[in-house]
Amino acid sequence: MSLAAPGAWQKVRYRARIALRDPTTLIGLLAALLFAYLIIVPIVSLLIDAGRVQFGDERRIGSEPGAWTFYYIGRALFSPVAGNLFWSPLFNTLSVAFGAIGISLAIGGPLAWLVSRTDMFARRWFATALIVPFMLPGWTFALAWTTLFKNRSVGGQLGWFEALGLTPPDWLAYGQVPITIILALNYIPFFILLFGNALRRFDSQLEDSARMLGASSSTVALKIIGPLMLPALMSAIILAFAKCIGEFGVPYVLGLPVNYDLLATGLYRSISSRQTGVAAVLATAIMMIGMLALLVDARLVREARKFVTVGAKGAMARRSALGPLRVPATLFAALIFLLSVGLPLLTLVLSTVMRVPANFAWSNFTLDYWIGTNLDTVALRSGILLTPALWSAAFNTLWIVGIASVCSGLLGLLVGYVVVRTPVWPLAGFLRQVTFFPYMVPGIAFAAAYLSLFAVQRGPIPALYGTVAILMLALVADQMPYASRAGISAMMQLGKDPEEAAQVAGAGWFRRMIAVVIPIQKGALMTGVLLPFISGIKGLSLFVILAVPATDVLTTYSLRLVDYNYTQAANAVVLIIAAIAYFGTLLAQKLTKTNLADGLGS
Repeated sequence: MSLAAPGAWQKVRYRARIALRDPTTLIGLLAALLFAYLIIVPIVSLLIDAGRVQFGDERRIGSEPGAWTFYYIGRALFSPVAGNLFWSPLFNTLSVAFGAIGISLAIGGPLAWLVSRTDMFARRWFATALIVPFMLPGWTFALAWTTLFKNRSVGGQLGWFEALGLTPPDWLAYGQVPITIILALNYIPFFILLFGNALRRFDSQLEDSARMLGASSSTVALKIIGPLMLPALMSAIILAFAKCIGEFGVPYVLGLPVNYDLLATGLYRSISSRQTGVAAVLATAIMMIGMLALLVDARLVREARKFVTVGAKGAMARRSALGPLRVPATLFAALIFLLSVGLPLLTLVLSTVMRVPANFAWSNFTLDYWIGTNLDTVALRSGILLTPALWSAAFNTLWIVGIASVCSGLLGLLVGYVVVRTPVWPLAGFLRQVTFFPYMVPGIAFAAAYLSLFAVQRGPIPALYGTVAILMLALVADQMPYASRAGISAMMQLGKDPEEAAQVAGAGWFRRMIAVVIPIQKGALMTGVLLPFISGIKGLSLFVILAVPATDVLTTYSLRLVDYNYTQAANAVVLIIAAIAYFGTLLAQKLTKTNLADGLGS
């Protein structure tokens, strides 16, 4: 007598029982619940806030708090003040973004070609030196600009040019022009990294073959190199655009003195003035634009895979001889380095050791703003290194960002383990996507989402605003794209044999992780910790929304000094942040044996 074949439901139950016996299933389910709460729920809460009456607005709207309403959407998009709240900041944001991308493309594209495909002098040095702005906070260069060009439109110490008797006009000192220039200089590394990496891998044999068939240089550039490089170029443009949409520090320093708002600073104004509903609408708009840009980039990456070229390694490494243009090309690269790195950092350093701006007499130099006492300023009576507030902010920065980074690294490795090992493929797909989602949401909007969720008590979860917990949770969630990708990449390269040997010896799952997986993958774990740490040290968008004076970090402390017009002290703190970020990046490269100059994700 033959046995009946098992039905579909029996197969499902059998597979479910087998999956539940695998520890990765339970761990994956717990991780999925955790990240759903830390990433998806805040975004949903933000969307809900845009459509519900907020506390304090019930009289104005004529409904009870919590009732559904289109009031905030109407106010932000269609009311008489919509121009100031949304449309003008949106126009300014797009104008700055397109201008900055156009300038950075015009400069970064040729530089990418010079450092990747030519025999320019000091090519390897420039390949690293020109991406230094990528390692530093963007608003470092904004402070250098305002140190040079500040005029009497705002109080505080004179700018250098005005101290020399030259008064810069407002359009040069503040607003669209300086914001565009600073962001353009800050985004040049995107094109050197992404476009340069694509050029480095381009097969020179394709060019040789075309020339042998009689094609001119212009035909080779337009018909062969251009189409193959277009996806990488578009990816750099879109990533720079997505970054610009959520940029806060630069427009805050250079835009607010003349009321030139971008979406990010408009969102900050709305939160500061307790317009929670309008802030939710603005944050949603920023989030949607950022998500759309990165979805387009993902589509371009998929399209780029259709145009993969394979050739001899030697042919790919061959470089073009510049001939008589070698010296001018090197001078061009040196000029860009001077303008984007050398001059801003030198300006900041000199500003911290000068009593009077732009006075280069030896008697004008002093270390008082670093280590002096009994200064003649109103509130800051000691040099910045002798100020308790600095060390408190530094301590908060290191331990808050440090703990959040370690948690991100461990969770990223755990996510990678589950994604690669679990037999439940929908669970693996969900974890892969949900941990990447924060990358698609600009930081300022993500901070607003956390403020929306944790500003009040919700069920058993108390209100966390003003506590260290909300900063750590936001940092962990915000940095998961880096940590999870490092973990997934590492676990895909680790076979099951070491674990299976330990399992045969009687080791349980936890013991296998501690004794086998983590020691083998310590390099990936270090990457998953260091990248979030460096990003968190120089980050501003999350902290400026979620931090309070009791949880001050270096970035918010320096921004407050900017508000108080303590130029030397603010510049000194920014130099400290820049040094930590720069040397932290070098340490990460050394420990992980990678080179950022070889391309993102290398």
